[in-house]
Amino acid sequence: MLTKGPAKRVTIFINEDARHHVTPLHDAIMTYLMQKGVAGATATRAFSGFGGHHTLHTPKIEVLAEHLPLRIEFVETPEKVEEVLPTLYEMVADGLIEVQDTTVVKLSQNAAAPAPVRKRTESTARQLQVFLGDADKWHGEPLHESIVKKLRMMGVDGATIFRGLERRIMISVIDSPEKIAEASAAIESMLPDGQIVTSDVSVVNVGQA
Repeated sequence: MLTKGPAKRVTIFINEDARHHVTPLHDAIMTYLMQKGVAGATATRAFSGFGGHHTLHTPKIEVLAEHLPLRIEFVETPEKVEEVLPTLYEMVADGLIEVQDTTVVKLSQNAAAPAPVRKRTESTARQLQVFLGDADKWHGEPLHESIVKKLRMMGVDGATIFRGLERRIMISVIDSPEKIAEASAAIESMLPDGQIVTSDVSVVNVGQA
């Protein structure tokens, strides 16, 4: 068990797209560390970087954005590090594992809070989906922004914008049948080319009692 005093810090550098069998390598490492009872681990995604291949990976270049470096770091007792290191060595086929001496000066954990009582309610509603082009305009501004503004003015509970392939946008709204009918009519007059789809949905609300 990790306590105050001498410890080991392990840092693992891998590529974001590296895999362990069929699982992303960073997920596999974090799952393994959790199963082995490691006190805690953190995975961070770098903005840019390069490794032994001397290729600079950066989100500015789309073809290189998939290979951005990840860093996984944890602090544990020397005994625990010695226990998990052989498996980590086998899992990291392309990367770097660094082990450093460190000192834990403070280690505090809050007692687990009791699980809150949760309640579940279910109701029926209508869903409105609007499909349009990313470049569509309404009085000089992006059409999807104008539609969201219109929905907000009408008092709709909320709207979510999804950006799909081929520069397509979908706006999804869930509200009462009356509000959806009103919103559908308003959007239809704004939509030069696209689709409006409405359907019945069940809304499940889960929250604390």
